[in-house]
Amino acid sequence: MRLMMPALLVPLLAAVLGQQPAPDWVKVADKAGWQPRDSQGEVVFKDQLWILGGWFDSFSAPPRDVWSSADGKEWKLEADKAGWSPRLAAGAVVFKDRMWILGGTENYYFGDGKSLKNDIWSSADGKEWKRETDAAPWSPRAYHAAVVHDGKIWVMGGGNYVPKYHALNDVWCSTDGVKWEQVTDKAPWHPRIWFSSVVYRDRIWVLGGWSNNPSKNWGDVWYSKNGKDWQQLASKVCWKERHEHSAFVFKDRIWVAGGHAQPLSREVWSLEVPKDWFKGQ
Repeated sequence: MRLMMPALLVPLLAAVLGQQPAPDWVKVADKAGWQPRDSQGEVVFKDQLWILGGWFDSFSAPPRDVWSSADGKEWKLEADKAGWSPRLAAGAVVFKDRMWILGGTENYYFGDGKSLKNDIWSSADGKEWKRETDAAPWSPRAYHAAVVHDGKIWVMGGGNYVPKYHALNDVWCSTDGVKWEQVTDKAPWHPRIWFSSVVYRDRIWVLGGWSNNPSKNWGDVWYSKNGKDWQQLASKVCWKERHEHSAFVFKDRIWVAGGHAQPLSREVWSLEVPKDWFKGQ
């Protein structure tokens, strides 16, 4: 009984303090139609969620399948072997009617320091690409996050895995993809790679990821309006700690799909935060 009391007191305490309890995550699918994976690409396109490729294990060829879903529960195989072969672990956004690729690595297992990139490219059609800059002021990195918020591109965290692990928790922004401003060199969330980020309710969100020394998956959720001041969302129900999962904003919710949760997962979760919830925080 004593173990349950703190949980029972949470809503009462929140009411006394004038705070609303954090909303909980809802599991939409326990086993989606695609094979468990991580490192997949993800977009919202034509009012559907899309999963593209990913990673199964160190010995299998990476998948090139493409899946879509209108509800996060039922998934349709759109293509069994897509024709693309993208750079690994780059940031990708849509900004000013162009697609943007930011940094990444040219080699996962056998790369060196030169494999990491901080170049930036953009394209209006996916065929013709323009190099916006050969070297952005943020350090060369992979496994980072990139989003568009407040009329700017934002790059956060990341680093490298092999041959030498390092992780960052810095935040940068740019109004044109060429000139960059460092918003903070140390956000309050732990330095990490293989995490996800979205923009939802006019805030940047950081979800999960992985850090080394010691090896640790993260299951935390953070949000910020300005990239400098961050708050953690303390939901009572949330997905298991994981890295290299997909994150979307779709149908006015945040969605998390798949990733490496020890083992690989094909769960799909969603979170709806009421628009007025932040007023009580």
